[in-house]
Amino acid sequence: MSDYNGWTNYATWRVNLEMVDGLDPRDMGWRGLDTYDLGQAIKEWALDMLETDAREGLALDYARAFLSDVNWYEIASHMRDDYELDEDEDEDESADA
Repeated sequence: MSDYNGWTNYATWRVNLEMVDGLDPRDMGWRGLDTYDLGQAIKEWALDMLETDAREGLALDYARAFLSDVNWYEIASHMRDDYELDEDEDEDESADA
């Protein structure tokens, strides 16, 4: 059962809303990954963004702790659902070519 706006928790909802929403897996080179691997790719991407934009210190430590509460599998599953139709269309177009 979901605990926060239909998501596992606040961290998962917030990261999906502010970092991942609208991110196209095809543009990121994540096409064809299963849900677990996609979740890990999203997690690595989010951590890279965080570490690129932040300086070492207490705030970065808190941000890392916040990201450790995210359900990356849930975000990946949601992303796969959002782009499933587009991927089917791409496969149909390549079959027609």
